[in-house]
Amino acid sequence: MNGVFLIDKDMDCTSRDVVNEIVKKVETSKVGHTGTLDPMATGVLMVCVGKATKLVDILTSKTKEYEAEITLGIDTDTYDITGNVLKRERPNVSDDEIINTLKSFIGEYNQEVPIYSAVKVNGKKLYEYAREGIKVDLPKRLVSIYNLDLISPIKRENNQIIFKIKVLVSKGTYIRSLVHDIALKLGTCGIMSSLRRTKLGNISIDQCKKIDDLRLSDMLSLKEVLADYPCILTDELLKKDILNGKIIENTYGKDYIVFMDNEENILALYHTYEKDHTKLKPLVMLGGIK
Repeated sequence: MNGVFLIDKDMDCTSRDVVNEIVKKVETSKVGHTGTLDPMATGVLMVCVGKATKLVDILTSKTKEYEAEITLGIDTDTYDITGNVLKRERPNVSDDEIINTLKSFIGEYNQEVPIYSAVKVNGKKLYEYAREGIKVDLPKRLVSIYNLDLISPIKRENNQIIFKIKVLVSKGTYIRSLVHDIALKLGTCGIMSSLRRTKLGNISIDQCKKIDDLRLSDMLSLKEVLADYPCILTDELLKKDILNGKIIENTYGKDYIVFMDNEENILALYHTYEKDHTKLKPLVMLGGIK
């Protein structure tokens, strides 16, 4: 069994919990998810089965879209509603300041990784340092914010300001860190009070199912999962070269190509060879599966 399930993850369960449920359904341990969602978050989670697990890194690297609620006037150690409250204050921020600040984040910026994350420093996960009360220099990552829109009215209640955003980001972007940085730029504090992933690459939330409603027949084939890449049907000679992982001439003018045989078995995903852009090299070998 090889393919991908599209899950709408519920709140208060981990991505690993979802994987464990899929393992029970497919009766194989060769299962992996694409892009961790925190327990408080809901939304798109792609779970790969069998040889599709070879695609996990590729699928994880795709752009992601989220809807997040921001609450200004409160700060926690995790930058979200689940953390320990560190500070409360009454924010003095206008609607125009909020709108202009949101727009200012579109583009690239160096984002500091939150202390409560699984990123490793010196072989140790950051959240382990946090739990032990050990200070550590937090790494920064260059992230891309492709789009950021205000999608709700801006409410003021209980000495807080609350509104929702929709944001399209690159791999490795922490939305709770983005929220924290937005609040800082506004001269106040703030947390992410809800989060829903609405897209991962070309997969949207309306294509996903709750884990309890999922059936084996809902599994996408690898052909469907890789549908956004150009596809080339091979003759027997090219098929042999592809199955042997041979570097080939890029006569197709594409950076990524899925190669299939005449029976539509997927052989491999190739990409531009970094040492010679006139050639293609294997990115993922799939060996000839539907």
